[in-house]
Amino acid sequence: RMETDYNPMELPNNTGFEEDSDYRDFEGTDVKDMRLEAEAVVNDVLFAVSSMFVSKTLPCAEDVAYINVETRERNRYCLELTEAGLRVVAYDFDQTDDRLQTPYHETVYSLLDSLSPAYREVFGNAILQRLEALKKESQS
Repeated sequence: RMETDYNPMELPNNTGFEEDSDYRDFEGTDVKDMRLEAEAVVNDVLFAVSSMFVSKTLPCAEDVAYINVETRERNRYCLELTEAGLRVVAYDFDQTDDRLQTPYHETVYSLLDSLSPAYREVFGNAILQRLEALKKESQS
């Protein structure tokens, strides 16, 4: 921590940085939140799709991130991740189509389940394998 020669209480009140202004989070801590959330979503289900990654061309903000996904059926989607959940915003990578009115899904599992039968199968098999492994562990 850096030492300062002034008492912060002596700063003038007219700095322009109001208590509730956007500058409060100037370090960008909130801006990384949705991107981190998006990365976690990708890491969770990457094994069950052909490819999935956070968009590098569409802007991430504190309240939105975009994820590109290609299902095992080779269908491409651009997903929007917000506090409301995930939804398809385009049928290709790094695109958004404002005319597209797709429903929000609370989880990536629910969204992919609705888009990809192959995802459903791979994910279901992974759960079965995990249950079998747990069963063997408990029997030994």
